[in-house]
Amino acid sequence: MNLTKSYLTDLTYQINGAAIEVHKFLGPGLLESIYHKCLKKELSERGISFQSELLVPILFKGLELETDLRCDLFIENCIVVELKAIETIAPIHHAQLLTYMKLLEAPKGVLFNFHTVNLFKDGQKTFVNEYFKKLED
Repeated sequence: MNLTKSYLTDLTYQINGAAIEVHKFLGPGLLESIYHKCLKKELSERGISFQSELLVPILFKGLELETDLRCDLFIENCIVVELKAIETIAPIHHAQLLTYMKLLEAPKGVLFNFHTVNLFKDGQKTFVNEYFKKLED
């Protein structure tokens, strides 16, 4: 498959739909692990492939080092999804997602905070990086 911006846009739309379905059903106020489990089920039902709790490798001075960095969801090997269920998203959470995107060479990432009344309006933020800019439309 040839990765394009339009493919990523469509996939992001599908991911957002799955997350909204989970949030609509559960509402805010639960633990992140519950949203994670339910989102995995919803993505599977929609035929979207993903890796969960993916160990993110660090390439340091030509060596791949094992770390405890875990990406919540790596969808179709191109979109990093990080889940939160917290009062306020801090800049460190943006940095975490952007770092995972860089290390996994993923062109796009989505951060969801399920601790909101309206997930799409207040609890979702999409990021792109230099890998996205190199893709064709």
